[in-house]
Amino acid sequence: GGMDVDQEYKSAARRSVVLLTVLGALSQLLGFGYRVALSRMVGAEVMGLYQLVMPAFSVLLSLTAVGLTAAVSNLTSQYLAWGNSRGAAQIVSSCLRWLMLLILPVGAAVIVFSDPISVYLLGDARTQLGLMLLVPCAALTGVENIHKHFFYGAGLVGPPAVVELLEQLVRTAAVLGLLTLFLPQYPERVVGLIVTGMVICELFSSATLSALFHRRKRRQGLIGPGERAGIRRRRIATIALPVGCNALLGNVMGAINATLIPRKLVEGGMDPSAAMAEFGVVCGMTLPMLALPTVFLGAMNLVMVPRLSHCAALGHKEEIRENISQSMTTVSLLALPSMGLMAVVGSDLGGALFHQDGVGEFLVPLAAIMALSCYQAVLGAALNGVGRQGSVAWISILCDGVQLALTAWLVPEMGMEGFVVSTGVSTVLGLLLCAQRLIACTGLRLELFRWLTAPGVATLLMALTTNLLVRALKDWGTGALWANLAGAAFGVVLYLAALSAQGVKRQKL
Repeated sequence: GGMDVDQEYKSAARRSVVLLTVLGALSQLLGFGYRVALSRMVGAEVMGLYQLVMPAFSVLLSLTAVGLTAAVSNLTSQYLAWGNSRGAAQIVSSCLRWLMLLILPVGAAVIVFSDPISVYLLGDARTQLGLMLLVPCAALTGVENIHKHFFYGAGLVGPPAVVELLEQLVRTAAVLGLLTLFLPQYPERVVGLIVTGMVICELFSSATLSALFHRRKRRQGLIGPGERAGIRRRRIATIALPVGCNALLGNVMGAINATLIPRKLVEGGMDPSAAMAEFGVVCGMTLPMLALPTVFLGAMNLVMVPRLSHCAALGHKEEIRENISQSMTTVSLLALPSMGLMAVVGSDLGGALFHQDGVGEFLVPLAAIMALSCYQAVLGAALNGVGRQGSVAWISILCDGVQLALTAWLVPEMGMEGFVVSTGVSTVLGLLLCAQRLIACTGLRLELFRWLTAPGVATLLMALTTNLLVRALKDWGTGALWANLAGAAFGVVLYLAALSAQGVKRQKL
């Protein structure tokens, strides 16, 4: 019986990964298309201002909603496992009340002090309108995420994934529609229009997920004894406080880092407008383009964490190690060739998509950093899965601190190159620390040939050959688009052949 349950759990996990990956890929493609259209409409400088406002949004969410959503996800799965659906519904209601109690004073403070926050903390007065409009956006996002994590906790990945996909469509239509109607405008108003479009889309997703939650509650009925208010509050606080504090520290450091880059570029002698534009190109265009092929990662981690928790609860050490090893192999086989191809074709791709010079300037080092950050993300998720959330917290805070210090030191001297170096150093540090902690607590064996050598050699061969082929095709008069497409197609075939030559079986792929 236990074996059947375990097999069922595994096949359910696999189906969830496939569903989340397919819907996530569609959502990511839509989101990327939206970003391309947005950057073409508003230009690099407004993209830079938007990149300043978004970390403030993350800080606002970590002050209010992040801890509560983690509590909902965790406690829902526990109560439903005990057959106490009344307790699970009570958790959602309690967390919604807490969200409102938190958002009122925090939101009021942001609106009242929006002027000094925009000038002194974000470093640009033109972010003020966007900052004020983030308050209703954060409240609605909190409502959406609490309901979304109820579904994740209940093991129902379908409804939130579909809503997320629809949300991308609504956001694209709302933001681009508003910009089409009201452009041209001053940069401050343009940022305000973008955030207004986000508010419309959050209104849609929070209302939809609330309706789906209440519909499920009516259909299933409430069974079980529920939970006393005092105990419920304690259980929510035990999870929400540490998670919220960790997210807050990380997001505050991320926000400081984002606001520091344009300031330090100006300190190094760059014109303020040019500094904001360069920041907008690297962080608002190049990095999102590189993140596009990593869509599988979120889905894999979402399913791996409860899978590892399940194994840890049953004391299945060997299965934990095998799960982590399989996840690392998957990341290697997908992330390395993706980044290798992006390093070759990304410059032409970025120029064609964004109509902006400089998108390919730091492409090769940033592609390598993105590949390393994929490994770090899997190791961090695995630590969460085996109950080492504390380790993940201090490692992420330490790495953010290192990146912050290096950004402040290197950017005035080296420009955006200093940002690339600081990101690379903090990513490598995080990767090594996560690996060390995971080996210590699970006895994981490093399988360097399987994880790194085989896919690494195949990727290198693919990238060099593709680069040569693309250049040759361009010299023969082929258009950039067709040259890159032909090069990429040949590169993928060559990569698979090189893996096969090294003994990596096709079933493994």
